[in-house]
Amino acid sequence: MINLKRLLGVVALMYAALLTLSTVSKAADLDTDKDKPKPTFVQPSFGTLVLPSFTYSDNRLTYAHVFGAIDAGFFSPKPGGGYNGKTDMDVLAYSHFDAWTYGTNFLLVGLSKSGLNDPAGPCTNAGVIQDREGSVSADCAGATDIYGLIRSTIGFNEIFNTHKFTWGPLHDVSLEVGGDADSGNTYFDSAKRQFVAGLQFAFDLPYRGYLDIAPLWKNELGHNAYTQCGSIFAHPAPACNIDGNAHYQDTWALEINYYMDLGFLPQSIQYFSISGRAGIYGPKGPFQGIGGQESTKTEINTEPVRITFDAGKALLGKASAHEVDLWAAYRYWQNQYGEDADSAPYNCTVTTNGVKVSTNSCTASSLATGVTVKF
Repeated sequence: MINLKRLLGVVALMYAALLTLSTVSKAADLDTDKDKPKPTFVQPSFGTLVLPSFTYSDNRLTYAHVFGAIDAGFFSPKPGGGYNGKTDMDVLAYSHFDAWTYGTNFLLVGLSKSGLNDPAGPCTNAGVIQDREGSVSADCAGATDIYGLIRSTIGFNEIFNTHKFTWGPLHDVSLEVGGDADSGNTYFDSAKRQFVAGLQFAFDLPYRGYLDIAPLWKNELGHNAYTQCGSIFAHPAPACNIDGNAHYQDTWALEINYYMDLGFLPQSIQYFSISGRAGIYGPKGPFQGIGGQESTKTEINTEPVRITFDAGKALLGKASAHEVDLWAAYRYWQNQYGEDADSAPYNCTVTTNGVKVSTNSCTASSLATGVTVKF
C-alpha cells in the first residue's frame, strides 16, 4: 500500500524543485555527461516520510575547445564559392550532480566564446552586412553565450520503498523534470527557454556503467529576430512577429546518457572510460501559428562518443580517480534549434539566381577536446 503522508510530502518536494526551473540555462557544445558511477540510494524506512538527505555530491569545472561548431544562420562566403558556416568555440562550464533520498539533481552552467565566423552584435553576419549601399564585409568579435540546464529525478523505487521498478538491467524508473535557457549577444540570438517533463528509465551497464533513457514532453519559448517585423530577413506583416518573442507548439523529446569504464582493458592501463549523450527533439511547428513561417524539423543534438583518460588515477593513484580527466569527443548536431537544414530561407540556405545553396550553418559534425577537474 502507498503511504499517503509520504506521497504528499514527496509531491511537495517535487513542487519546490519545479519552482527552481526559472533560474536555469541551454546546453550545446559543452560537457553535459554525468560520467561517474551512480551512488546507492539510502532507502527510507517503510511507512515514514524521511527528510531529504544527500548521499552523494560531485562538482566539476570543464574547459573545452570545439572544432567546427555552428550557430544557425551565421556564415561567411568562401572565396571560391559556397559558404562557411563553421566556427571554433571555447567553452568554460561548471557542473553539479547530487543524489538524495528520493532522486538526483544535475545542474550545468556554461559560457561559450565563438570565433569570428559567429560574430557578436551588431553584426548581421560574419561575412556580409546589409546596409543602404548593399553588402559590405564584416570583421567582428566572436559571440559570447551563457547557458545552462537542470534535470531532476524522483525515483519510484525510492518514493514507494520498493524494488518493483527494478528488473534485470533496469535499475529504476523515475519522474524527470527540467529546464534549459540561454542568452547571447548575437543579432539573431535565440534566447531559448525550454521546459521538459517525463520519465527516466535507468539501466545498469557492465563495469560500473549506466544508461539513462528519458522520453519527455517539451515546451519552448524563445526569441527569433529572423521573423521579427522590421528585421532585414523577416517577411512583411502580417507574416512576421511584432516583438520577436516566440512560443512554439508543445512537442516530444528523447534524451539519452550513458557511461562505462573500459574495465576489460589490462589492469595496468585501466584509466579509460567511454560516455555519450543524445537529445532528439520533435518538430515544434511554426511558432504561434503565424502564416508564412516555415515549420521546424526534428532536431538531433548528440555526442555519440567521448573517450576519457583518468589522469588523476594514472598519475596520483586510485584515491584520485577522476579528479582530473582529459577527454576527446565527436559531436553531431542536425537542424540546430529545429531549423530545417535543407530548406529554411535566409538561415540554413540562400538562393542565388534561382539556385538554393546551403550555408552549412545548421548541421555540425565536429570534434571537441577538453579537461575536467573535480573539486
